[in-house]
Amino acid sequence: MKLAHWSLHVYRLRYAREITWAHAAESSGDYALLTLAADNGLTGIAEGVIKPTRTGVSARSLAASLETVVLPQLHNLNLNDKEAVSRALARIPENRLAKAMADNACWVLRAAAAGQPLWRLLGGKREVELAWMLTRQPPARMAAEAGEACARHGFRHIKVQAGQGRETDLRTLAEVRAAVGPEVSLMVDANGSYGRAEAAGYVQALADAGVSVAEDPCPLAADEQFEALQRASPIPILVDLACASSQDAELYAGRGAQALAAKPARVGLSEARAIDAVAASRGARTALAVYYESAIGSIISLSLAGALASPRPLPASHSFFLLLGAQATRQLPEIRGGRLALPEEPELERLVDWAAVKRLKI
Repeated sequence: MKLAHWSLHVYRLRYAREITWAHAAESSGDYALLTLAADNGLTGIAEGVIKPTRTGVSARSLAASLETVVLPQLHNLNLNDKEAVSRALARIPENRLAKAMADNACWVLRAAAAGQPLWRLLGGKREVELAWMLTRQPPARMAAEAGEACARHGFRHIKVQAGQGRETDLRTLAEVRAAVGPEVSLMVDANGSYGRAEAAGYVQALADAGVSVAEDPCPLAADEQFEALQRASPIPILVDLACASSQDAELYAGRGAQALAAKPARVGLSEARAIDAVAASRGARTALAVYYESAIGSIISLSLAGALASPRPLPASHSFFLLLGAQATRQLPEIRGGRLALPEEPELERLVDWAAVKRLKI
């Protein structure tokens, strides 16, 4: 199964409301859909997100990277040979997003060739537990949204995007807790917003507020300070921004990390599996983490959720696609009781709404 031709489609998906991240406020997101067509007539797809200050690419630089650096390494390879593809991509320095997209498209292609849905090929389960992604807003609005999400979709986990200042964060948690009740678990992602010197006090305050996991409370490094922070913390410190490879995972696991993030849309399914293997070998928890995916990207990433090897994996945070006002898929995956049902379709290319891709092209 060799590469016959490929294409890249770039389009803009509006959000249902303006979303404030740690790095920007946005009313839409730019997405790239890669297709790899094999010589057997099957097609693999992958989604990438274009955010120059987050993913580090523009549409033109991503296309150039794929055309001149990444995809030439796959010519004459059997794309069904995951080890050969991984070795070829590993030889390429940098170009993280382009490599992740190529890797994910190859996995989707393998599932199509096997006549199995991707989640089954990876050894996973069709239904996966999700957490609601609660982005930065005034505390009262965040509480109202959390309550609505739990009532409408049955979420039992909330991932709170924090970093609005310690007092505001704690007020938000109190209001969210009042809105969702005691049975819903709260995780907090501060996106490295606080200084390393204040991280221990901040994490303790989160634990006192009933938070179960603290993600990136400050800029993290795999050093003695991180080791001391995790040792003193009553809850796991989830390493996200600084965990972009299995090598990173090894470094943090060696410093006592209790939770490691794996983002298939950022590093590829193969590297995400390697990060999970590190977590499993060290008794750490894996968080299958969102990377701004739309519905089609979420389906690809979440195919790994049910196959994670680490003990007690954290609920995946891929509910973000529900905040988009437009999609490039024909139908949204169904969420009931806080669990998303992945499609049985082996050929995920069939789920793409190509008319929408063309209409939303930029």
